[in-house]
Amino acid sequence: MAHSYKILLVDDNPLVLEMMGRALTKEGFTCYKATSAAQAISVLKKETPDIILSDYEMPDVNGFEFRQQLMADTEYKNIPFMFLTSKNNTELMIEGMNMDAIDYIIKDVPLPVIVSKISNVLGTIREQHQRSISELSKAAVALHLNSIPQQTPQIAGYDINFWHKPFQDYPGGDFIDFIVIDERFTIIVLGDVMGKKWGAWFFSFGFLSYIRAAVRLCIFDGDVSTKSIMQKINRVIYEDPLVSEVLSTLSLLMLDIEQSTVSYTGAGDLPLLYYSHAQDETRRITSGGLLLGLREDGDFDENLITLNPGDQLMLITDGMTDTEEKGRKRSDYQLFENAVAPYLGTPDTFTRFKESEFIHEKTTAHIDDCSLIFLQKQA
Repeated sequence: MAHSYKILLVDDNPLVLEMMGRALTKEGFTCYKATSAAQAISVLKKETPDIILSDYEMPDVNGFEFRQQLMADTEYKNIPFMFLTSKNNTELMIEGMNMDAIDYIIKDVPLPVIVSKISNVLGTIREQHQRSISELSKAAVALHLNSIPQQTPQIAGYDINFWHKPFQDYPGGDFIDFIVIDERFTIIVLGDVMGKKWGAWFFSFGFLSYIRAAVRLCIFDGDVSTKSIMQKINRVIYEDPLVSEVLSTLSLLMLDIEQSTVSYTGAGDLPLLYYSHAQDETRRITSGGLLLGLREDGDFDENLITLNPGDQLMLITDGMTDTEEKGRKRSDYQLFENAVAPYLGTPDTFTRFKESEFIHEKTTAHIDDCSLIFLQKQA
């Protein structure tokens, strides 16, 4: 549907911009307008449209030169591009199509036809996008390349759930794992590789491999400290010339069923949100650790949390706290805390929060991968 699409219109004629912008906005598009290539670049630094529609003939930098600028920039070259022209010139059209433009539009065509053509083009792109994701996801599953688990472990006396929504439905940099050591210990992992989409997704497997190996080695040596495990993970990543260049956060928890405690060590992550059932209050539990691989010594600490019946813990990645206003990204943990507060301590907290308006907005208009892990000691 058109309401889910953003379009950047570039034309040096303000009248054309106004008329076309009104027609597209009426059909549900979000329209950004620019009267020059320079102004269009300024818009692109703040917004990522689903498609760019640009005039051929503009002063200073014409449409072809603008397209060449975009193709030379890895951040912009893959945004679908269409030319807008007042001339039915076959040579110009061929030259434009040779620049990987997906189509062209003649200005004399009635506006309803232009709107229909843009909608059809974007619909086709989305269908191809969804097909590609489906095929890649099937390949990843066949190769057991999963950075998000298929299900949570069943642990007597505890409820564990998670919710994950990747940015634009692409596999991304968030990764989750539950490592059941034995009947007593379970490791909970939540990480976020900086970046989005396939690049971040690829590196998430590298981080997960190091984490799983470090956990097993520490447990084998009888060291069940999350701080020690984190130090080993960090040291290996720091020494890896490839992975160390890709920053990542990590929340590492170890649930001790026998002691009813959770040990927690973090690396550049967001605070845990802890709800005390007995006191009916929440508090943030923070960690002072640095991002993984940033320094040989990550200054990691370890927090010990005692869980009483009804107590709850939530771990999140920054997609849950990030919002975008007027092209600017800001992070607001309090916004998340306020949203989840009415559901904490209630029956079916996780299920009800997952169906909340807050999660609905994150599903439809989020700007990054979103992940949440929920842990509760049963009453």
